[in-house]
Amino acid sequence: MKADLLLTNARVRTLEGPGRDHVARSVAIWRDRVVAVDDDVAAHRVLDLDGAVVAPGFHDAHNHMAWFGQSLDELDLRLPSLEALYDAVAARARDLPPGAWVVGAGYDENKIGAHPDRDGLDRAAGGRRVWLRHTSGHMCVVSSALLDDLGLGDAAVEVPGGRVVVDGSGRPTGLLQEQAQHLVNDLVLPYPVAGLVDAIERAGQVYLSQGLTSVVEAGVGGGWIGRSPVEVAAYQEARARGRLPLRVELMVAADALRPLQGHADDDLGLGLDLGIRTGLGDDRLRLGPVKIFSDGSLIGHTCALTDEFADTPGEKGYLQDDADALRERILGAHRSGWRVAAHAIGDAAIDLVLDAYDEAQRRWPRADVRHRIEHFGVSRPDQVARAAALGVVPVPQGRFVGEIGDGMLRALGPERASWIYRYRSLLDAGIVAPASSDRPVVDGTPLKGIHDMVNRRTDSGQECGPEEAISGLEALTAYTLGSAHASHQEHEKGTIAPGKLADLVVLDDDPATVSPRVIRDIRVLRTFLGGEVVWEA
Repeated sequence: MKADLLLTNARVRTLEGPGRDHVARSVAIWRDRVVAVDDDVAAHRVLDLDGAVVAPGFHDAHNHMAWFGQSLDELDLRLPSLEALYDAVAARARDLPPGAWVVGAGYDENKIGAHPDRDGLDRAAGGRRVWLRHTSGHMCVVSSALLDDLGLGDAAVEVPGGRVVVDGSGRPTGLLQEQAQHLVNDLVLPYPVAGLVDAIERAGQVYLSQGLTSVVEAGVGGGWIGRSPVEVAAYQEARARGRLPLRVELMVAADALRPLQGHADDDLGLGLDLGIRTGLGDDRLRLGPVKIFSDGSLIGHTCALTDEFADTPGEKGYLQDDADALRERILGAHRSGWRVAAHAIGDAAIDLVLDAYDEAQRRWPRADVRHRIEHFGVSRPDQVARAAALGVVPVPQGRFVGEIGDGMLRALGPERASWIYRYRSLLDAGIVAPASSDRPVVDGTPLKGIHDMVNRRTDSGQECGPEEAISGLEALTAYTLGSAHASHQEHEKGTIAPGKLADLVVLDDDPATVSPRVIRDIRVLRTFLGGEVVWEA
């Protein structure tokens, strides 16, 4: 048998072997699989890569694909000042037809000095409806017109798991935190499937250009993160029409689950109709874990900490629901066969989730379940050890250190800097750590994430827990094999070996050996998905 394609004259980072440091010279591909590495194989086509580096395709273990795709059409608020934000809102308002909303995303009050407020938005937009989402996704700011639509023009309402922020006189400022964002969502959701297909395709094309071949979509079908109750249908439609550019695993928002009915002997918990659960699908589109939110954002000061924020004495954040309700949700999902991916950033929230996972496994044991903690953002040393002992997979975001690290350092102070989005401690504890971006919260370019995992400096140059830095090879492994392992897919992808999917990225330099200072400058030359070139510089 001849291979379809032979990639030769390359530096192939297979990530196979005990040290993950094996380097080969060639890769042979037949159909969508690797069939040989460094073997003398005849092929119908030979591609000389002129010494370029070949690695497994990057795998983002936590991103928001449809949200990112939609944001590409919105006002980009990653701006240097509050004044610049108001100017951008004013410019967009002038270009819109009557009645249209000004919609934007990506602002960070840690960088621009303060949250925008309703009065500033009213002046900038001339009274239009304005909806601006924070870079964390855990809060938003709206103008007076939208507050009036919500019945919040003059007074706030209580929102369990959220907050309508008010000024000293009790008047809403326009800032809506956590579950209070649902108030605006009720005016705009659901988005149409056709629009979501467009967003998915737009996002996917960007991903391919950055070497991504697999992603986990971290929440569909409900909650403040979902775009539509039939969001899975949008991904299926995209695939059916050839508009799903890469491999996607979908987390289902816990809001979509309900008590299951069946035979009494089945002892069912929470799930989707027909008993659908984690694992349904194939290597192109499949259901992953159920997504459960336990707390909020570190830079937004809404995550649940055991000790107060360094820059806001007396504040410790809060859970997004009653602790017992969160525990029952986790137990119910585990009991009915789901893997669980619990969003937990603050160490108090991490304690709650670890307790629930421990209880779930004791009551309904399952082998190698690999429940996850999304973010694991402020983790104490004892929590790292406990996660390792329980077989729990933390899913941190290396790029957070660079892009929003200054705000995180202010929130926690220097004493807890090493607790922020750890990597070194996870690897030393024996955890197979994945890599992810949480895009569009930050720039999700994998090579920028790898850069920050290795350098542990904020974009302004501050050190951020340098003892948690890892090597370029370890970071590359996290963005490939580590993320595949977190999805129970290490038998299909994550390394370059015979029998595995031929999902590859071709780079102009090697993240494992290049100077740490220039990892983010490495260029993607080609991206292969299932043995086919799907992007080329």
